[in-house]
Amino acid sequence: MTRLGYGEEMRRWRVARYRECDRLRNAELRNIPVTSITAGSKAEGLTCYLESDHDNLFLLKNVICLEAGINLYSIPDDLQVYRMDTNVYPGHCILFLERRTSRCYEIIHNALCDNGNGDVLLSSSLLLDEFSSLPVTTGQREVVQQKSVGPSLPQTIGGSLHTDNVLALRCLCPSVLHRWAARPRHWPSPVIVQKVVTLGAILTPVGFKGSEFKHMEWRINFNSGEAELVSNLNDTQAKVYVILKMIIKDIIKPTNKEITSYILKNIVLWQAERTPQTRFSAYSLLHWLHDGLRELRTAIAKKHMPYYMIPERNLMEACDINNKLHRKWVADITDMLEEGPGVVLRLEKIRKAIVGSPEPMLWYSKKRMELEMLCLETLKRIAKCRCENALLYNSDFVLKSIRFRRKELLIEVRQRMIQEGCSVNDLNDIVDAMLQ
Repeated sequence: MTRLGYGEEMRRWRVARYRECDRLRNAELRNIPVTSITAGSKAEGLTCYLESDHDNLFLLKNVICLEAGINLYSIPDDLQVYRMDTNVYPGHCILFLERRTSRCYEIIHNALCDNGNGDVLLSSSLLLDEFSSLPVTTGQREVVQQKSVGPSLPQTIGGSLHTDNVLALRCLCPSVLHRWAARPRHWPSPVIVQKVVTLGAILTPVGFKGSEFKHMEWRINFNSGEAELVSNLNDTQAKVYVILKMIIKDIIKPTNKEITSYILKNIVLWQAERTPQTRFSAYSLLHWLHDGLRELRTAIAKKHMPYYMIPERNLMEACDINNKLHRKWVADITDMLEEGPGVVLRLEKIRKAIVGSPEPMLWYSKKRMELEMLCLETLKRIAKCRCENALLYNSDFVLKSIRFRRKELLIEVRQRMIQEGCSVNDLNDIVDAMLQ
């Protein structure tokens, strides 16, 4: 797993680079009304550069949402304030406009509705429509924008870079976080628990699938806090999470996101919280993988998986698993459990790493990780140049050096591929293949 790029050192290196890119990007765009945040598996350091989508949160700066009981007058006057009505499905809310400001973004203004009782509500579906209609700017690269999925707007940039963009609102809901923090637990440490509470919550524009008012509802999320939690998983726990994701992708193969990596993340977080940390080691990885598979089988069989941050919210509710798939997946996971350790050999990446010759595998692994490091260093350097002086972007010596080494590495890989009977000439094709 470490040779495949899932070791603890590489994971923490990725997390640090994406955080630094966010910091530089937001410094450059400080006069823009949104804060950009890398989320999902990239923020957690668990995937290679092109291995999965890049999840981006765009947090509106001058809007804040408050749970009941928070004093309106404690909020700065330049923030537009919405009050959260949580009398809907757990983990969701409806937003009532409580205080206007002299300036209101058009995207927000166009999503406001009157409920017929004199109240002004902010519609999640209308805001998502407004967000999807905004012009896309990504330089000269080709952008293909797809239909929205939940709260996200998927895009493909340059044919190989897949992004999921989500517009979000800041949210103050201390009671929810304090209930989470007060639970008895083995993990994480009190210091990390307090940090997660401090990182707070956001609202994303998506309602509960089974609600007749889903077009008005918003979902409560803890993206930054969850990224912090995942970054504090130990090496064994993180690898269990990665292998579970591989099993879903390579074996279960859901077609309509009936089972998502988010459900797997929650399984691993519950494992970590309920178990003494001394029980997680390299020697117990297969034990915890099987434990995770049993939890997944139970979640599918009972159609119930409590959300780690808000246990009252069932992540399997309204997941649209039909009876045929339901029976098949339960049977498939049962077969995997009976198969024992051999289940990992069903996973192509791991199988190739195990049965392949050690020397070529080690050589390729080093080149792949170096290429990914060069890509992320390129992103960071571009963000730094734009932040300090956009005119330096095309003449920066460090950036030129990184690109020179990148080309040198790719030529070296191409030469070895030719020696082994592969005929690939386009260096960009090699990048795509190595970083997926």
